Formats: sequence, C-alpha cells, structure tokens
Amino acid sequence: MDQPVVIVKASGEQEPFDESKLRNSLQRANASPNIIENILTRVKSELRPGMSTTDIYQRAFEMLRADKPHIAARYSLKRAMMELGPSGHPFEKFIGEVLRSEGYKAETNRIIQGICVAHEVDVVAEKDERRAMIELKYHNTIGIKTDIKVALYVQARFEDIDRRWRHEPEHGIKFHEAWLMTNTKLTLDAIAYAKCIGMKAVSWGYPEQGNLQQLTERSGLHPVSVLTTLSQAEKARLLDMGLVLCRDIKDSQEVLSSIGVGKDRLDSIIAEADNLCTGK
Repeated sequence: MDQPVVIVKASGEQEPFDESKLRNSLQRANASPNIIENILTRVKSELRPGMSTTDIYQRAFEMLRADKPHIAARYSLKRAMMELGPSGHPFEKFIGEVLRSEGYKAETNRIIQGICVAHEVDVVAEKDERRAMIELKYHNTIGIKTDIKVALYVQARFEDIDRRWRHEPEHGIKFHEAWLMTNTKLTLDAIAYAKCIGMKAVSWGYPEQGNLQQLTERSGLHPVSVLTTLSQAEKARLLDMGLVLCRDIKDSQEVLSSIGVGKDRLDSIIAEADNLCTGK
C-alpha cells in the first residue's frame, strides 16, 4: 500500500493529504461532479511531499476560476475573509449581517460603560429576549489561532459590564452571555476555558454545529472580497468605502465607476455577484 503524502498546513503542522477534505470543500462550493474529479486528478498528479495546503488550494482555485468564476468565489470564502482588513471593521459589519439573517437584532461598535471603564463592544446581538456581547477576533493570515488570552480578556470585559448593571441597573445594560467569534481557529485551551466559563466560542470550523462557515453559508451572504472579477486594490477600495456585501454590488454601479471600473467590466462583475447571491 502506498504511503500517504504528507503536506504542510498554514500553521506549519504536517498531516497526510486527505482527498475527502478537498472533495468536501469543492462540493460545498457547488462545483459539479465532473469539475471535482478533474481537480482531484490534477492535484493528485502534482502532489509532492512537503507541498503546502496553500499550493493545493491555488491549483483548485485556478481550475474553478477558468471554468466557473462564481464557484471559485464560493470556494475561496474562507480566504476571502482574510481580506476584510486590516482594521477588521468590514468583518464586524459582515458578521452583523450574518447574525441578522439568523433572526438577531444586531448593532456594531457600541460603547458600553462598565463599572471600571467603558468598553467598545464589537457586536450587540438580541434574540428571544436574550442579549449577547460579542467580541470578534479578526485575523488576516491563515494559520493564526485565537488563544486563551483573548477568551480571558472577553470574560473580564463581560464581568466589568455585568457589575455595572448589577450596581446601577438604571444606567447599565444587561448582557446574558458573552461570545467570542473568530474567522480562523481557536486553541484547545481557549475552547476549554469558554466551555468551563459558559462563553459561546465560534470559529471557522467550531463548534460542529453553528460554526462560522455554516452560519455564513446558511446566510447566503458573501463579502465583496470573494469576487474574482475584481482586483485586490479594487476590493480594498470598496471595503474602505463601506461596500462589504456582494448583494449590494448591483445597486452600487456609481461606486464601482468611482474606483475606475469601466463599462466593459461592469456587467461581468455584476453577473458574478448575482450568481453568488442566487446560488447558481
């Protein structure tokens, strides 16, 4: 039996190449069975020990983009999240919209007074008469994990705000729970601490149900950073101007024109955004 080829993850960890992971990623992007088999055949033929997961991703992405740009955009969703920076404010706006799609009332960048100091809360989310204080930890590099120090920091802020409410209910605000959400991964210690203290922890792939990938896919929302028909510079300018969602592209033709997008490209950009939004 052939030995599995060991590849290198973005974190530097090594693991055997698992064909099913690539297949699942392509299926989640709605790639056709024929395209999936073609990509798997090419990747396996070029697989070498020490190859990075980024190299594998790039090969699959290039094949998808050449055939179905909007499928390539869906496939790139996790990496597109890394481009919602560097400030992370577009990420906050995006998460607010994802939560609204789940039935929450969501406000971003609220200043809440604690008993000791004031805190800038990334997202305040309310649903079923429960209010959550949500701290978003954004990373623009794959392989970086959100660790226990961040979870401890979130809990300390939650307790300071909670103490203010308990001492001065008429001036404070009641939060029923604290959440920590990140676009990459959580360390095992961060997860263990969150479980122990009663904090909701959400990363790209954690927990098994209700993780960021599932929430995003369920919402049908896509950040403009997934669009293959825009350059990196154009995406950055749109994000700086507050245009975060693909669904808003069609009604933002003047904004696209203002960043130098000509009429010759406008239709293809709108078409890709529309295909993403309609799930074609």
